[in-house]
Amino acid sequence: MPQAPLSQLKAEAAALAGDLGTLTTRARAASAAHLGSAGRRKAGMGENFWQYRRHTTEDSIERVDWRRSAREENLFVRETELETARTFLFWCDPSPGFNWSSADSAPLKADRALLLCMALAGALSRSGERCGALGGGRSAVSGARAPSRVGEDIRNFKADLPFPKPPRDTAAAVICSDFYSPLEEWRARLSPVAAKCRDGVLLQVCDPIEEAYPFNGRVRFFRPGQDRERLIGRAESIREGYLDKFAKRRQDMTDLAAELGWRFVSHVTSEEARTPLGKLAYGFELSGVAA
Repeated sequence: MPQAPLSQLKAEAAALAGDLGTLTTRARAASAAHLGSAGRRKAGMGENFWQYRRHTTEDSIERVDWRRSAREENLFVRETELETARTFLFWCDPSPGFNWSSADSAPLKADRALLLCMALAGALSRSGERCGALGGGRSAVSGARAPSRVGEDIRNFKADLPFPKPPRDTAAAVICSDFYSPLEEWRARLSPVAAKCRDGVLLQVCDPIEEAYPFNGRVRFFRPGQDRERLIGRAESIREGYLDKFAKRRQDMTDLAAELGWRFVSHVTSEEARTPLGKLAYGFELSGVAA
């Protein structure tokens, strides 16, 4: 099944981003100001002057700017512009097993993951956040071009290339896969990235039949992208064992995300895309503001 055109995903992502609204950093914003941050065009913690305002009863006397206040009869407080860390990096698994769906009418797992990444990038870019692809080779950008660049760079990922190195500067990360590779491989891949990315989300995207295992009788199984296949005479006989392993892997990835200081979000492509998108935003402790 061919991948969905990038132009189609861009249009769908724009609609999803519109539903989500404009995102602003919430819980960790006050402690995230550092060199390389960008102004949020409102008062808050930062180094750059924003504006003067009149002193109120809620302000302590230490906040009074006496030089400015000396020019008039009123007392004034000097406010700085809110600055926060504003780089979000996205990665989607380029392996053949992720670029797969069980039916022509169902989206590829990779397409759904890319759609969610572009939608989140679109919502973030509305408030000036920088978005890019982890290992994409181009710097993160803000504004209207951010979702397209994220989509283009992710589509250029190759399955035969190693997992990308950590970014040079502090960022937040969204890592999308079905996470079926060995657990220790994922720990080795993600630990260096998490050391540089304090905030992160692991997004597991699965096909409905992978979660439900609806097979009975004689079934031939194969692995996408490989010639290996296996014929099972009574497929229902291994259902319980398969579902146990599936649930165990999901729990293992939840635990690994917690170990990294990240969050884990799971999504099945038969569900609406807006559901995991909201969970992704919550994973970064973001608040939505209607556009």
